[in-house]
Amino acid sequence: MTEHKDKVIRHAMLLEAEDWAKGISSIHVHSMSSMWFDKWPEDTKKGSVTDTSYNDDTIHRTKNGKLIRIIGEPLQGDSLIDAWAKANQDKAAILQDL
Repeated sequence: MTEHKDKVIRHAMLLEAEDWAKGISSIHVHSMSSMWFDKWPEDTKKGSVTDTSYNDDTIHRTKNGKLIRIIGEPLQGDSLIDAWAKANQDKAAILQDL
């Protein structure tokens, strides 16, 4: 089993990270057209939008309760594990010490 230990630990971390990625990191309701990530100023011309940032590095923009766009690409694989490990240092340390 020791030859597969690293693969098992990585898979365990990936499963934890995939679950964590679904979590919300912030919610921002606004009518600004100058957000740093915003290439769509027309979204706020006729009212506010809600930008919900997820741990997977995406922003889901809704207007009047409807999803109008997903901004960014979701983290995957090693990038996702790295982001999860940074945010969950205690859990990552436990898994790495197995």
